[in-house]
Amino acid sequence: MEQALKDIRVLDLSRVLAGPYCTQMLGDMGAEIIKIERPGQGDDTRQWGPPYLSDKSGQETGESAYYLSCNRNKKSAAIDIADERGQALIHGLLERTDILIENFKTGGLKKYGLAYEQLKERYPALIYCSITGFGQTGPLAAEPGYDFLAQGASGLMAHTGAPGAEPMKSGVAMSDILTGQNAAIGILAALQARTHSGLGQHVDVALLDCTLAAMTNLAQYYLTSGTPAPRIGNAHATIVPYQVFEAADEHFILAVGNNSQFAKFCTLAGHPQWASDPRFAHNRDRVKNREVLSTLIAGVLARHPAAHWLELCREADVPAGPINTMDKVFASEQVQARAMEIQMNHPLSPEPLSLVGSPLKLSGTPVSYDLPPPVCGQHTVEVLREILKLSETDIRDLAEACVIEINDPAKISA
Repeated sequence: MEQALKDIRVLDLSRVLAGPYCTQMLGDMGAEIIKIERPGQGDDTRQWGPPYLSDKSGQETGESAYYLSCNRNKKSAAIDIADERGQALIHGLLERTDILIENFKTGGLKKYGLAYEQLKERYPALIYCSITGFGQTGPLAAEPGYDFLAQGASGLMAHTGAPGAEPMKSGVAMSDILTGQNAAIGILAALQARTHSGLGQHVDVALLDCTLAAMTNLAQYYLTSGTPAPRIGNAHATIVPYQVFEAADEHFILAVGNNSQFAKFCTLAGHPQWASDPRFAHNRDRVKNREVLSTLIAGVLARHPAAHWLELCREADVPAGPINTMDKVFASEQVQARAMEIQMNHPLSPEPLSLVGSPLKLSGTPVSYDLPPPVCGQHTVEVLREILKLSETDIRDLAEACVIEINDPAKISA
């Protein structure tokens, strides 16, 4: 089967997480991703460990789990864009490229002649995606962007954590992930628009914007009421009971979404009268009397193990679920059935490398896993030789001048 983005080439000047997450998504869908890395250093996240991938002798390779998580289906070309010769190579690639993705500070590529305004007339069909902390406009546009700062500035942290405790960031870099996903959506929209106009455009996505947009109902809570929603930890601002409860052995999730489900839960909990109690009969009433109802429910659920309640809820069609650690996540039959754990051979690993699979399940143009996360500079020779048609002498000269880095110099004469 053909892939959705077959024949689309992406020049990836991004690093860390938001940009690489975006380009991994595009690569899974068939785009050719050329990851441009700094010679001698590579993507910052290569060193963000431990843990690191180990070689056949058990020694750490320097390829971190963080880097491996979002860099498959890419070719790594190590090119120094601070050098004019490196910039010339980038321009050569841009002549044959559909999309450029970068996450430098706003205006950061201008000194290299690679800002959007410097390229749009020379490459009118180019789709140029900029990922920053605060966007290309506004008083904070020039500020550096970090996931942690975006979680704080967007309201996400203020609404995360237990009541009365300190604000809490998400356990994963959620602002980066959300921005990477939105970048991919914007790029796909720009590709579709180009089929009609023949023209590319600038896709401007910011960590702050994307995280705020993801606040959805909590953001609208404020816009509608004029009051910020309270921080209520593992409960829900406008649905009750919709939270974590502690059973006799461990915590689990009870997620009652409507009155019918609440009535079913009351019956299986042995208190059918709760469903007709005027304090709890409707969600509006349950929200107002949250503390009273939650205390009653907690007292009942503490009497039996979580598995007991999960089975009763499943039989009664009441939404409930476990709180899994990662070992249980990947042991789950559902996760395995959905191919959310995959294996790829890696040149530095004696055993197949386990990675998180793509969540995109496309019936006609399925994703594929063709290239493991590359070693820095692994494909420099291939890219320069096959795309730019450079000679072995030219490639060797660039390597000797440290304009490029070649992971395996023997490839020059391969």
